Amino acid sequence: MNAIENTIKKILQTGLKEAFDLEKDPHIETPKDKTHGDYATNLAMSLAKELRMAPLNIAKAIVEHCPKHEDIKAIEVKPPGFINIFIKDDSLFDLIEAILSQGQTYGTSAIGQNQNINIEFVSVNPTGDIHVGHARGAAAGENMTNIMKKAGYNVTKEYYVNDGGNQITNLALSLQARYEQLFDRDTPMPKDGYHGAEIIRLAETIKENYNDQFLDRDDALDRFEDIGVQELLKTIKTDLDRFGVTFDIYFSEKTLYEKDKITDTIKELKDQGFTYEKDGAIWLKTSAYGDEKDRVIIKSDGTYTYVLPDIAYHNDKLSRGYDKLIDILGGDHHGYVPRLKAAIEMLTGQKDKVEVDILQMVKVLQDGKEIKMSKRSGKAITLRDLIDAVGKDAIRYFFARHSLNTHMDLDLDLALKKTNENPVYYAQYAHARIMSLFKKAQESDGLTPQKNLDNYNALKGEEIKTLLKTLSEYPSVIKEAAQTRQFHKLTQYIHTLSANLHSFYAHIPILQNDKPTIQQYLNLLEATRLVLKDGLNLIGVSAPNQM
Repeated sequence: MNAIENTIKKILQTGLKEAFDLEKDPHIETPKDKTHGDYATNLAMSLAKELRMAPLNIAKAIVEHCPKHEDIKAIEVKPPGFINIFIKDDSLFDLIEAILSQGQTYGTSAIGQNQNINIEFVSVNPTGDIHVGHARGAAAGENMTNIMKKAGYNVTKEYYVNDGGNQITNLALSLQARYEQLFDRDTPMPKDGYHGAEIIRLAETIKENYNDQFLDRDDALDRFEDIGVQELLKTIKTDLDRFGVTFDIYFSEKTLYEKDKITDTIKELKDQGFTYEKDGAIWLKTSAYGDEKDRVIIKSDGTYTYVLPDIAYHNDKLSRGYDKLIDILGGDHHGYVPRLKAAIEMLTGQKDKVEVDILQMVKVLQDGKEIKMSKRSGKAITLRDLIDAVGKDAIRYFFARHSLNTHMDLDLDLALKKTNENPVYYAQYAHARIMSLFKKAQESDGLTPQKNLDNYNALKGEEIKTLLKTLSEYPSVIKEAAQTRQFHKLTQYIHTLSANLHSFYAHIPILQNDKPTIQQYLNLLEATRLVLKDGLNLIGVSAPNQM
């Protein structure tokens, strides 16, 4: 909610209180049709049943009791009961100076109240490269973090390194097989081995560095495991860094075993009566906490099911003092969420300590057809492939356009277009266009944006008003995106702001005016540029000075 909307809300609340002695929180929206006002509300229609009156009469009574305000030009009533509010053109001019003064801190809020949030995302097994689905999750986690931090949350980004269990044993066996094959040995790949090109390359590197030291060596498998995890994780970190994604913590699954975190969690669950034994297995009473059935956590042969280490891991995270844990997981984990949340509620006594955002699939399109394999490797498309093909900015912007819970198409041909049809080009060009105009103004008139301008009386017209209104909405967009974790709302805003800038630029001959008028235009453009750049930065996209 921006300052103008807050003012309107207070005016309406006063009118409602005076007319009907009621207190309500009116919903304010921006009509698409400008003849319906700058803002509008359906407050009267929402009260018709309660007041047993026609909405039109309710609306008239509210408006009659609304106090006057210097920023409001008119408030009118339209059938069947809409209240339309028109603001004065100069009511938004203070916003320009506010943005110029605050710079890229504009839109920052304290709505997060310094809550300590842990966001875990990506967490790809260190057994190969990051693929397109993981890349979408990587962008999402980084976007959420950036936006939530701007809204006053303390956010820690965490990567869970699955460096224990069968997949790592298979990695070590795969590396050993590829390594020994380089010495002309007929070592077969393990049944569930990893056949990616990165495993072959790593085996070749091991041979270069160690020659035949690992042939017929008792601890060879342990060495292949250590080297494999270390080197593949290093590659993952390199690719993520290139994508603009970093982590505060890389948490090793091994430490859960080394520090007895799993056995401690089992004991805690047993001591509190949340487990029982059946058919030789240990079961967890998750059905009492919203899961469709109880779950085995220790099999009859004494081995753990995969959910148990995850319970211990989340218990460990909570022990570090976080107010809330957020996981970004793939669509194949949908059925797994209730059992995890049930277990954490058992351990903490609180619901919703863990929230899970499910990541849907990505289709990569080229020439109008879906492509599933990399031309270079013949394997699944990796993050590295995507960045090489169209660049980091395009991938980050396209991922940020969609809600996580929707399937999306990533059109590589569209991402490469240097036209306004390409949404990332459209947004970046808006920033470059402003910078180009600044350069011309400097060269022709020696003018640059300046703070503390006395007035903005030359700024008139619908394009300017629309642009200012859009700028005023930025703080509320940040708050909503942070609270709901719907970061695509910010991307939608960036597109709208870019469209309004392009319209303004096309309709107004900015440099064909006297210097005082040009100065006012430059300040408005600088305010627009600052907000546009900040929004792009939050979703990991650069704001180029020229294109």
